Amino acid sequence: MGRITTRAPIVKLRVGGGSIRRADTLAVEEPLEIRVAGTPLAVTMRTPGHDVELAAGFLVSEGVISTGGDLLGAIHCGGPGTGGSENTYNVLDVTLAPGVAPPAPEVARNFYTTSSCGVCGKASIEAVRTVSVHDASADDVQVEAATLAAYPDRLRAEQAVFDKTGGLHAAALFDMRTGELLVLREDVGRHNAVDKVVGWAAQHDRLPLRGVALQVSGRASFELVQKAAMAGIPLLAAVSAPSSLAVELAGEQGITLVGFLRGETMNIYARADRILDTVHDAQVSA
Repeated sequence: MGRITTRAPIVKLRVGGGSIRRADTLAVEEPLEIRVAGTPLAVTMRTPGHDVELAAGFLVSEGVISTGGDLLGAIHCGGPGTGGSENTYNVLDVTLAPGVAPPAPEVARNFYTTSSCGVCGKASIEAVRTVSVHDASADDVQVEAATLAAYPDRLRAEQAVFDKTGGLHAAALFDMRTGELLVLREDVGRHNAVDKVVGWAAQHDRLPLRGVALQVSGRASFELVQKAAMAGIPLLAAVSAPSSLAVELAGEQGITLVGFLRGETMNIYARADRILDTVHDAQVSA
């Protein structure tokens, strides 16, 4: 399996303090080609590791599968066009369960997906608005604001590779009723990190993700709200800003969207009814 981190020589300079030569730890970024029954579907730039979860989450996001049982298996194979026996671990061939329709031609990406963009190469903007079989709007779960406010620190505390590189995004799933951190994944691409946690849920037969919050380390883009909708996730929280299209889609899908979740403050852009502030209520009634 490919490395998650690597070392590179650098010159570290402090203004007025001279420079030194040293080695720095970097997050590895390598391409992963996802194939379905031998047919190329997409290429994404990712951090190696949890590739089957990544592929499963990607297929959920694209509407190809909706449960873990729709995915029969996956295997790494040799590099594209090599014709040799060497396994690069950068090509993953997925097998769908009998009766599961293969991806429609329009699902295939016209271009590869970069680590910063999860919808690059879509044939049209209409294709981006994938329809989910899971209705996140019907989830009546609620969470205390104080509990939600603790998610970013808990996410950051578990980012082992970020501590070494400073160059990875993270996504985590929290059970909003118990507060349990269910799974956390890191990747150079924020959409990949989300695909990995959704893929984990698919493999553990947890779709749709009722009563679960998705916490991400960066901003909340349209693509992340879409991925939450496809997995039936009722709440998406980000430490940075959402985009206008993310807010629009969250409203359409009935997803609670929280941005600028830092310390004890947050901005709620959609479905604020899921977030309770009993601390404030108690102070008001006292």
